[in-house]
Amino acid sequence: MKQVLFLLLFVGFAYSGSSQTRQVVFKKGRIIDSIPINDSISETYKLYLPKKFDGKGTWPIIFVFDLEGKNSQALNIFKVAAEEQGFLLASSNDISDTLSITKNVLITSRLFQEVGTLFPLNSNRVYTAGFSSGAKFAALVPSFIKEVDGVISCGSFVPSVELLDEKKPFYFVGIVGNEDFNYPQMLQGRELLNKLKFPNDLLVFDGGEQWSDYSLIDKALKILTLSAMAKGNVGKDDEFVMNSYRQNLEELKLLINSGQLLKAYNLQSEIISIYRPHLEVDSLREQLKILKKENIYRAQRRSLNNVLLRESFIKDDYNYNLIEDLSALNYNNLGWWNYQMGELKKYDKKPDPFEQQMGKRLLGYLNALIEDNIDIEEVQPVVNDEALSFLWMLKTITEPMAYSYYLKIISDSSKYEDFGTALFYLEELLKNGYEDKNRLYSLEHTALLRIMPEFNAIVNKYLKGSRYDAIIEE
Repeated sequence: MKQVLFLLLFVGFAYSGSSQTRQVVFKKGRIIDSIPINDSISETYKLYLPKKFDGKGTWPIIFVFDLEGKNSQALNIFKVAAEEQGFLLASSNDISDTLSITKNVLITSRLFQEVGTLFPLNSNRVYTAGFSSGAKFAALVPSFIKEVDGVISCGSFVPSVELLDEKKPFYFVGIVGNEDFNYPQMLQGRELLNKLKFPNDLLVFDGGEQWSDYSLIDKALKILTLSAMAKGNVGKDDEFVMNSYRQNLEELKLLINSGQLLKAYNLQSEIISIYRPHLEVDSLREQLKILKKENIYRAQRRSLNNVLLRESFIKDDYNYNLIEDLSALNYNNLGWWNYQMGELKKYDKKPDPFEQQMGKRLLGYLNALIEDNIDIEEVQPVVNDEALSFLWMLKTITEPMAYSYYLKIISDSSKYEDFGTALFYLEELLKNGYEDKNRLYSLEHTALLRIMPEFNAIVNKYLKGSRYDAIIEE
């Protein structure tokens, strides 16, 4: 039988002096799309109600943010853990990275008010969450909407520490992959929040810039629930506490037995912080002191610190060279960048896992750095076409399978009748496996290029058949 919740909304119409009843149906256990904020505003949102939701008592909620139009994916990431732990989920369909922070906050405020009107929420258990740019915004919301008691930030630290209110701290749960270029920043952020006495935890997984799997989302929700129990915002559930505690101890045991003592140390510190209000943790503190003296732990910590220091120097080098190359439009230095890509590939074969992770982080950082500069150039009042062209060329080096940049260069070069450059990048594009022949023959500014024998010869070479005969005169 389908789980369905019926809510009767009483809407008053001032012009008639009467009231009408509108019946709204919310199906439980599935994501409901395009729910209107109200009749006078075109904004909508997505909603998820766990199957156990009955409208009685008060319930925790997570507002999940995505600024790139992928909030369905974001909600699906949280859905299983929210179902198991009894959280409501809501996500605006209207916030966007093309809008100002002010507009996004106003949209969010209206969403908070609407959902708070419809459902019996626990006002002390209102949380935000997001990934990447959505995570930045999720961590910014508590500075403007004081009801937020916790943030789950996947892949991003708090965007503006200056806005943090030490009198109204929220619980910050960071989640990041150790191959994500944001990882060093998240480590530094943890230390900063500790100094500011902001309750926080950092959950690290093996991987890059991506959503974590279910296990860490589930763990993040449990951390927020345990914090709410410690503050008396929800009744203490001893069974929940002990089950969660045992799961953490099992995870700790696996890390120690596999020799991952640095991870074990971080996890044990986290366990002590989370469970101190609920359980006696003196024995864990003693074990932590012993773990800290282990030679393997010290070696792993020293190795990570050395890698992070080197990484910061290399990132500074990337920044300096990119600024210099852009200011001088130094196309000759593309060879240096190609050399750097070769250096990064060497890290994949390093025996030290910390160095392997650093190589992946540096590649991610470099691509993000170039993309940020592309965004900056594109919004200038007068766009510098040559600077953009240089950045597109650089992207074909740092991300050779990102086909859109080759296409941009081919189109732009043809616009200025630089057909030699266009043909070079056409062949590089097809060498890397591009197969959309129709797109090639419809590129803007390429009318002359497309009828050239050289163009059609290259297409015929890689795609087995060109639109025009490639006839080259002797």
